[in-house]
Amino acid sequence: MIHRALILAVILVVSCLSGTVAAVAFGPLIIPGSSNPWLAGMPDGSTAMPGDSAPTHSPVLVPGLNLSGGSAFAVTGAVQFFPGCCAPGANADGSTFFTHLSGEHGGPVGGGPQNGMASVTAPVNALMGVFLDNSQPDLSAAPSALDFSTIGLTFASLSPELKQPFFIGDGLTGTGSGNVQSFIVPNGATRLFLGTMDEHGWFDNSGQLAVSGKASALEPVPEPTTMLLFGTAAAGLGLARWRQRRQDKRQP
Repeated sequence: MIHRALILAVILVVSCLSGTVAAVAFGPLIIPGSSNPWLAGMPDGSTAMPGDSAPTHSPVLVPGLNLSGGSAFAVTGAVQFFPGCCAPGANADGSTFFTHLSGEHGGPVGGGPQNGMASVTAPVNALMGVFLDNSQPDLSAAPSALDFSTIGLTFASLSPELKQPFFIGDGLTGTGSGNVQSFIVPNGATRLFLGTMDEHGWFDNSGQLAVSGKASALEPVPEPTTMLLFGTAAAGLGLARWRQRRQDKRQP
C-alpha cells in the first residue's frame, strides 16, 4: 500500500514536470489600411498627430489569446498609404522603408515615440503588431525603436518588447514563400494589436489585410516546491523498498 502511494506521488509530479503546449487559432481578422498602431490601447478621443484619432483609426485587437510562448501569422491582401489601393504586386511585406513620424505633443512632425510606444523603421504598407500589458501605454516611457532596415525581414523569430511596434509582413521569411516566422510574446503582455505601417496620417490610407494566426501557450515550469516534492517522493520510495527487502530476508 505504501509502495503504491509513493509511486502515484512520483507519477503526479513527473506529469507536472512535462508541461503541455496548446495552440489557439484566430482570424481571419480584417485590418484596414487606416489602422494606426500608435493608437493601440488608447481611449476614445485620443489622437496620433497628424489627423488620426481613436477609435476611428485604432489598430485591431486580436481577441481571446492567452499570450505566452510564440505567435505565427498568415496574411493576405494589400494596403496603400494613400487613397486608391493598390499598386501592382503589393502585399503585406510592404515596400520602401519608412520611419514613423510622431508630431508628439502637437509639435512639428518628427521621428520619435508616440503615445508611449516606440518609433520604428519598417516597410511602408506592411502588417505591423504591438504588444501591450493592461495599462494605458502613454502612462510610461517608450522603449527603444526597432529598425528593420538593419534587422532585415528574413528572421526566423523576433522578440519585441512591450510597446515596441514590430514588422510582421506576410509572416514568412520570404515574400509569399519561405518558413513561417515566430514572434515571441514579451513577459507581461496581455494584448496584441495589429495595424499597418506608414509615416503619419493613416486617415487617408486604403485597402485591407486579412490576418489569421495561432498563438502557442507553454505551461509554466514547476516551482521549487514541486521539485522538492519529487525528490521527497523518490527518496521515500527507495526507503520503502529497502525496508521491504530487509523484511523479506528475515522471513524463513
